[in-house]
Amino acid sequence: MTFPLIPENGITTMITCLVSGIIWLAAGITALVSTAQISVIIFFLGGMLIHPLGILLSKALKRFGQHQKDNPLSNLALESTLLLFIGLFIAYSVMQIQTQWFYPIMLLLIGGRYVLFASVYGMRIYWIVGFVLVAAGAAFLVLNPAFHLGALVGGAIEVIFSFTIFNTEKSDRLKLK
Repeated sequence: MTFPLIPENGITTMITCLVSGIIWLAAGITALVSTAQISVIIFFLGGMLIHPLGILLSKALKRFGQHQKDNPLSNLALESTLLLFIGLFIAYSVMQIQTQWFYPIMLLLIGGRYVLFASVYGMRIYWIVGFVLVAAGAAFLVLNPAFHLGALVGGAIEVIFSFTIFNTEKSDRLKLK
């Protein structure tokens, strides 16, 4: 089942993914020059701004993409935000014991949310970005690299995929059938 997007949604989803990637990168850079706690605050506060900034930038570019009104999954994207807050609480709690696991846990959670977006928005590219984020999160949990690397890698993945999403949104071959 496909719930096609209004054509301009590609730029909206690209902008939102790009904003999210920039916030991940800002949190990673903050972790390099400051503390893990300040990095997490940047990540949390920036994360709360992803949707509003995405909408503002979309409006500034005169692009107002949205899913079809008859899509029964339309509320799922917003409702799944609650899972992010639960996950953030879990990640922050685990961070008190194992600091390096905060960003890997967030990579897993946000990757899972992108997989959900594949059904909501009808674009297979979300499966790919979701699985890449999940794979990075799982690898970082096993390898236990420096704290900042999870945020930097998460940001790089989202920035790269933001342009991939925009370039493939128009392609029927990547739409869910």
